[in-house]
This record gives sequence, C-alpha cells and structure tokens, in this order.
Amino acid sequence: MTKILFVCHGNICRSPTAEFVLKDMVKKAGLEREFEIASAATDTDELGNPVYPPSRKLLERHGIDCSGKRARLLTAADYECYDLIIGMDEENMRKLRRRYGPDPAGKLHSLMEYAGRPGQPVADPWYTRDFERTWQDVTAGCAGLLRQLTEK
Repeated sequence: MTKILFVCHGNICRSPTAEFVLKDMVKKAGLEREFEIASAATDTDELGNPVYPPSRKLLERHGIDCSGKRARLLTAADYECYDLIIGMDEENMRKLRRRYGPDPAGKLHSLMEYAGRPGQPVADPWYTRDFERTWQDVTAGCAGLLRQLTEK
C-alpha cells in the first residue's frame, strides 16, 4: 500500500482538494486498496476547521464528497508513516524540510513536479480567489502522480 500525505498551510483549501481528488481518481481506477491518502497543515491557523466552503463546493460540483474532513497539523510521526509527503508550494516545502531535515528517504515532493511543472506552486485560492485554477493545478498534479505510481 502506498501512503500519500498532501500538505499546505492551513489544510482547508489546496491539500484537502488534492486529497479528495486523488481519492476520487484512485476509486475510479479501482485501486482503493492500494492507496492511503490524507492531508495536513504546516501551520495551526485553521486546525479543526472543515474544508473551506468554496473548495468544498468546487469538489461537490465534480461529484466529490469531502464531508467530515477537518484540518489537522503535520506531525513528526508523519515522515515515518507516509511514503510520499507532497507540498503545494515552496513555503510548504521549506517547512517540510525544516521539520524533517535532509529527507534521506526521498519522500518530500511538490505536487506540480507530477504535472511536469517543477518549481511552480499550486495556485492558492485563499489569495487568488481563483478556485478553478487551483482545481486545474491539483487535477494535473494528481493525474501525473497516479500515472507515475501505477506505471511502476
């Protein structure tokens, strides 16, 4: 089983969108038993809060249910628990490297690497208000990630 953790600042927009988009892709591919997928925050701002309403509505428009999801904080134990820990932007990546150090197992990656756009961030709708652009970034990254994982 491959365990994947998506990470963003507050765990209410980008990382839960990635979590539920990939869960949906995995389900549609009939691969649910092969993956464990979750998301977490690098910061405490939104802990315990549900998915941000515009993000939740975007997921719902695409037939994806994220009910019950609450923001949770990244932990030291996550590095051992997950095979891949995927950040949404360079700030997330800096915080991951600060928390986990040199990443000897090669677990830390940015989502846009999988979309063929390394170094680019997933658009943050908290600031841009462009939830559609975030959707496009997340779906491209998740599709590339799933493709890479299933080709192995």
